[in-house]
Amino acid sequence: MRIGIDLGGTKIEAIALADDGVELFRRRVDTPRGRYDGTIEAIVELVAAAEREVGATGTVGIGIPGTISPLTGVIKNANSTWLNGRPFDVDLSRALSRPVRLANDANCFALSEATDGAGAAASVVFGVIIGTGTGGGVVVNRRVLVGPNAVAGEWGHNPLPHPEPDEISSAECYCGLKGCIEMFLSGAGLQRADASASGREPGRRPSEVARLASLGDVHASEALERYSNRMARALASIINVLDPDAIVLGGGLSNIEYLYRRVPQLWDRWAFSDAVTTPLLRARHGDSSGVRGAAWLWNE
Repeated sequence: MRIGIDLGGTKIEAIALADDGVELFRRRVDTPRGRYDGTIEAIVELVAAAEREVGATGTVGIGIPGTISPLTGVIKNANSTWLNGRPFDVDLSRALSRPVRLANDANCFALSEATDGAGAAASVVFGVIIGTGTGGGVVVNRRVLVGPNAVAGEWGHNPLPHPEPDEISSAECYCGLKGCIEMFLSGAGLQRADASASGREPGRRPSEVARLASLGDVHASEALERYSNRMARALASIINVLDPDAIVLGGGLSNIEYLYRRVPQLWDRWAFSDAVTTPLLRARHGDSSGVRGAAWLWNE
């Protein structure tokens, strides 16, 4: 049995999978925000509950919104800030009396979809999360590519390729730089595109922008087309560097059907190839991909 834990800022979700990927257990609890020891205790309790209910012990994989620094061995870049600077994997392993495997949540998403999801038939999968932020992960032959700096797949903090004049002077990203892909392809990025097209303040939710565009709203359609153009440029740069066998989209904005048709129509212009055959796929496991990928960390 493989147990996966998805540690988020507001909730912790646990899942237990059989060897064939069948779900044996699932439970969700509130995250003890700001409490490091409380977070470890909550995970220990979830693991114990899973093992009690299934009647078996399991390996444990954890997905977090951050990563382990190869330099210091402690957590960095986590928006669950009480984890930063802590040897979380070491402390959790001690509390569970077993080794644990830990990975960035975007890497877990990509691993899930490469193992038994939309990219299961592909050797190289680039997984993209587009929602509140913009994350990415690379999986090669069902193994997560982490890199010596633990930043493989972090495409959201590269500059948007081939920027247009009004994109160069974009707002500053939280990372301290301007022009990051995340500023344009996050949910807030689509809202800003909609506001620019309509002349109103950003306010319409991305799902509403997509719905109105499907009904022929001129401003919403313009915003969605611009968003698709930006995504095509950003993913063409991934194709040029990595040339993955499949690109899989997850996160809230991955539910916009228009993207799967329009982005592949556009990205040929910026890809350094006479033709691009890379499929752009919707995640098979949806919101469950992160926690399933955490469990599959023990399948690598």
